[in-house]
Amino acid sequence: MTHIVGMLKHGAGKMRHKSPSPLDRLRAAGIAGFFRAEQLEAADLTRDQLPALVRTGAVERVGRGLYRLADAEPTENYSLAMASARVPNSVVCLLSALRVHGIGTQAPAEVWLAIPHKARVPRLRELRLRIVRFSGPAWTFGVQKTEFEGVPARITSPARTIADCFRFERLVGPEAAIEALQDALRRRKVTVAELSRVAGVLPSRRLNAALDLRSV
Repeated sequence: MTHIVGMLKHGAGKMRHKSPSPLDRLRAAGIAGFFRAEQLEAADLTRDQLPALVRTGAVERVGRGLYRLADAEPTENYSLAMASARVPNSVVCLLSALRVHGIGTQAPAEVWLAIPHKARVPRLRELRLRIVRFSGPAWTFGVQKTEFEGVPARITSPARTIADCFRFERLVGPEAAIEALQDALRRRKVTVAELSRVAGVLPSRRLNAALDLRSV
C-alpha cells in the first residue's frame, strides 16, 4: 500500500512539473503580440520550433522575420503595427499620424501610409490602406522613427503632419487641416516656428495663409 501511495505521489509530482508549452514560454518572456525570430532565445526556444507553431495556427507570420501570437488581443495600434510590418518601407502619415499624435478628432477607418514615388502600391487583404506618395525632401524631412506593438515604423512629426494636411488638403478635406492646426497650437503640440520651418522645406500656400491669419 505504501508503495502504491508513493507511486501516486511520484506521478502527481511529474504532472506538477510538466514543461511549459512554447506559447507559455513566449508569454513568460514578455511577448504579448508581435515578435521577431531573434527574440525566441529569451523564451528558451529555437528558430527550428517556429514552423510548427505557424502550422498549428498558434503563431502567424506577418512579415519577413516577424511573427505574432494568433490569440493576442489587438490594441488600438494593431492596424498600424500590421501595416508597418507588411509595408516596411513606408511612413505613417496624415490622418493616421494625427490620431497617433493626439491632434484633432479624426478617426480614420483606413491606415494612411506614404510610400516612395515609384514604389508599387501594396495590397493587403486584412487592412484598408490609403496610400500617398512622398519623394525628395518629403521622404525624410520631419519623419521620425517609432514603433507600434514592437514593430519598427516611421511617422511624420506633429508639425510635418499638419503641414501635410494642408499640402494634401484635397484628400483629407480643408476642415481636417484647419482643425488640426488650431488644436495643435492650442494644446502646444507644435509652434508657429516649427510649422514655418516645415513650410520652408515643403511649401504650402494654404498653410502659409493660415499662419499669416494668426499673426494678424
